[in-house]
Amino acid sequence: MKIAAISGSLRAGSSNTAALRAAAHLAPAGVEVFSFDGIAALPFFNPDLDGDVVPEPVEAMRKTIGNADGILISSPEYARGVAGVLKNALDWLVGSHEFPGKPIALINTSPRATHALAALTLTLETMSARIAKDGCATLPLLGGAHDEHSIVADPALAEPLRAAMERFAAFIRNVQAEAS
Repeated sequence: MKIAAISGSLRAGSSNTAALRAAAHLAPAGVEVFSFDGIAALPFFNPDLDGDVVPEPVEAMRKTIGNADGILISSPEYARGVAGVLKNALDWLVGSHEFPGKPIALINTSPRATHALAALTLTLETMSARIAKDGCATLPLLGGAHDEHSIVADPALAEPLRAAMERFAAFIRNVQAEAS
């Protein structure tokens, strides 16, 4: 099983990116979590560019999404909303055939960041994603200097993330079984 991890933060020391990398370490056996780091290269969404031939970074993202069994997203909240770079990536997926019905789980790295999580959930549901609510996790990383190794090493952070990854993998298997 392959899960594409997308961080809504471009910051080098992002706790969102660290949480996704930790999730890769904590995923169950047989589950490969790989980062899709191409959202920074995406042009601003423009419907005029979304035709038979799309910009190469868009094609690369759509191919990645199409080849993934599920998507794991972690994004910061900016001004009570979804990070612009992530919203732009999602806008490029609205008209694609790769996205609808795709299993999605969300990692929130701040228990206080509820507005962006709610907005992201609404956007994803509107785009016909299948959100694995039991596969989502909120980790209290706000205000700490956490990298993937410190998250994996801290049982209070690692165990909820490991459990969420197990539930997300089970959700994906159920979606795949329904499709068969």
